[in-house]
Amino acid sequence: MKVIIDTNGLMIPVQFKVDIFTELKRLGYDELIVPQAVINEIKILVKRYKGENRIAAKVALSLSDRCTIVERTGSADDVILQLALDTGAAVLTNDVGLVKRLKEVDVAVVRLRQKSRLDIA
Repeated sequence: MKVIIDTNGLMIPVQFKVDIFTELKRLGYDELIVPQAVINEIKILVKRYKGENRIAAKVALSLSDRCTIVERTGSADDVILQLALDTGAAVLTNDVGLVKRLKEVDVAVVRLRQKSRLDIA
């Protein structure tokens, strides 16, 4: 199964010490997709953030290398929503606004639960 990973999804390993790749595999996701719009967003965060958040953004950029990068640009949330609709993929995100938009169009959402594991919401 396919899953699209949002910026904050790629930052989970540093922020919450959760191995998203092991967790996604446990949930049955074997095709991991990151839109170029997310990569662009992370690069901005690396420049903007300091301290632990900057480290999380740098690690997120590094982790994206383990995923399939899809060349779509624009607003990351808009790109993720459209890509999910086009491919039938679920989305890993903790962004409340994006979760609401995804649920409105019946896209499966993978979220961090109890700051210790991922689950399909």
